[in-house]
Amino acid sequence: MKNIFRVLAIAVLFSACQQQQKIGFVNNGDVLDGYQMKIDIEETYKARNEAFSKRMDSIDREFQVEVKAFQLASSKMSQKKAQEKYNELGQKNQLLTQQFQKDQQILQQGFAQEMDSVVKKMNAFVKDYGKANGYNFIFGQNEAGSVLYGEEAYDLTKVITDAMNAELEKDEKEEEKK
Repeated sequence: MKNIFRVLAIAVLFSACQQQQKIGFVNNGDVLDGYQMKIDIEETYKARNEAFSKRMDSIDREFQVEVKAFQLASSKMSQKKAQEKYNELGQKNQLLTQQFQKDQQILQQGFAQEMDSVVKKMNAFVKDYGKANGYNFIFGQNEAGSVLYGEEAYDLTKVITDAMNAELEKDEKEEEKK
């Protein structure tokens, strides 16, 4: 009889020590894809890339006109003068190519930095959301498979995305008031 009470007492004590964990997960890619800040950055850089491409195409067309003019005039030039002009055009082409690559790299780095900022914002938001809503764990689901399966009831993807967009909208309205 004493053993039964001891076992029951230990069982009650053990179950009292067990704390229910509040757990959720988010699909990182879906949150980012639905986050308006990311969408805005992508649209901005798409427009910048299109403007860059148009500018480069325009410069390239001008250079091609110059090359064709040289090709037509080269037969009337001395060999030395034609070689000098050919070398000049080669150097100009090399400088234009280097400038195109530099400008494109600057554009890509700017995009990457802004996207890194968005990911950091998302991670900070999820952390704050978890703390504010009593979560012990919020896992991230991604292509690498950190969460291979989760019950739909624990999927916070839409909730987090909506909350992040609401906060962004609130921040933008406050900025407009200033």
